[in-house]
Amino acid sequence: MKFLQPVSRQLVHRAAVAEVFITDALQVSEDRFLVGAQWPRDHALYYPDAQGMSDPLLLTETARQALVYLAHEYCRIPLGHRFVGSDTYFEITDHEALVVGGTPLHVTLDVQWSWVANRPPRRFGMQVDAVVSVAGRECARAGLSVYAVDENLYRRLRWRGTEEQGRDGAARVGRSAATRLPAADVGRLRAKDSVLGRTEAGEWQLLVDLHHAVLFDHPGDHIPLMVTLEGARQLGHHLVHRRQDTPAGAVLRAVRVDCPAFADLDEPVRLCTELQPPATASDVTKMCIRAVQREDTVATVTMEWLPHLLPAAPEEVAFSRDRVGSGAAV
Repeated sequence: MKFLQPVSRQLVHRAAVAEVFITDALQVSEDRFLVGAQWPRDHALYYPDAQGMSDPLLLTETARQALVYLAHEYCRIPLGHRFVGSDTYFEITDHEALVVGGTPLHVTLDVQWSWVANRPPRRFGMQVDAVVSVAGRECARAGLSVYAVDENLYRRLRWRGTEEQGRDGAARVGRSAATRLPAADVGRLRAKDSVLGRTEAGEWQLLVDLHHAVLFDHPGDHIPLMVTLEGARQLGHHLVHRRQDTPAGAVLRAVRVDCPAFADLDEPVRLCTELQPPATASDVTKMCIRAVQREDTVATVTMEWLPHLLPAAPEEVAFSRDRVGSGAAV
């Protein structure tokens, strides 16, 4: 695998080059690929936590980019097709492998490709299931199911049963009476990265900001899966960390998202939770969050959280001129 430069941004459906993580791919067999990605040491939204572990949601975004790249580059799906995700998941088996060091992480996905409900050329149904390794160390599994359709079929699916919407997306964002939670309460650093609000009635609500450069990398006509997942993650963080008494709080171990319907931009999305407290401090905390718009469930997110154990303090490194030389590294 090569990790020298990102692939073309259009091949992973990104507007900003800085948001492209895929660097290379190799076809091993008809339905198996190796995909390389580089995760940054820091990122505007997906940054490491206080203990230096990479943001787990990078697994979902990397799996998404891998599927889209393979679809266009190897599976002959036209660039003009619309991709709609139906479900995604990840499970981390080795958190220590995801700790950021002195260089960006080189991530390899061993991808199994499957065609599911595939009816080309107008509708392509596909699924990827990947074993994820960092520097050769297996640490996670991730996957995604998507269908890709041409523009005409997308419009019929998108607006089925309703009059087609031609309004500008920015004008369609619904006004919310919810108060945005402080960034620190949802595990974020910047105020604008908090997408979780609470109404006077005590309901949790997903807040949509079309000007957010990462969550809304390019214009769209619905709330992306990654935005809904970010909202669920933030709510999970808020609820779990209020219950954890460990110094480092908790970390995501596993996530699954099922998306049965589109979420519109102009209607509030409520986040309804089911939380089962752990029996002991070392148990997994399981949680289910439903994203509800009007009376329809548009996504169901199930999560597992683990207590975040503080890593051992690294040994102090002593530098001397004899060891590193007298010149300055350039």
